[in-house]
Amino acid sequence: MKAVLLDTHAFLWFVFDDPRLSARAASVIEDAGIEKCISVAGLWEIVIKHQLGRLGLGMDVTAFLEEHVARRRLEIVPIELEHLVAYGGLPLLHRDPFDRILVAQARALDLPVVSSDPAFAAYGIPVIW
Repeated sequence: MKAVLLDTHAFLWFVFDDPRLSARAASVIEDAGIEKCISVAGLWEIVIKHQLGRLGLGMDVTAFLEEHVARRRLEIVPIELEHLVAYGGLPLLHRDPFDRILVAQARALDLPVVSSDPAFAAYGIPVIW
């Protein structure tokens, strides 16, 4: 495995050392030989939840993104046209638009997703948990 795509909650649970993060997921995220990717959609979700007061970051969102994304050298995956096309072709097994774009990106980029969400596996993509 060369790279993985982090679901938003897996990333946040890792950053905040949350016990809900599985040992296997933590091991993959900590592995220096595996490139960690995070979708711009996941970062957008963090910003939205923080603005709504539903996600405390312990610092302002700019500082959080700088410290936990840029300094950790996470690869930011932009939303490309091919991802939107793939998104449009997905069956509605999952209603969360952020998770659905992760599925589309994982398929397009042939990446496993680090996530505890069982709905990802229903789309036939590899899930690490």
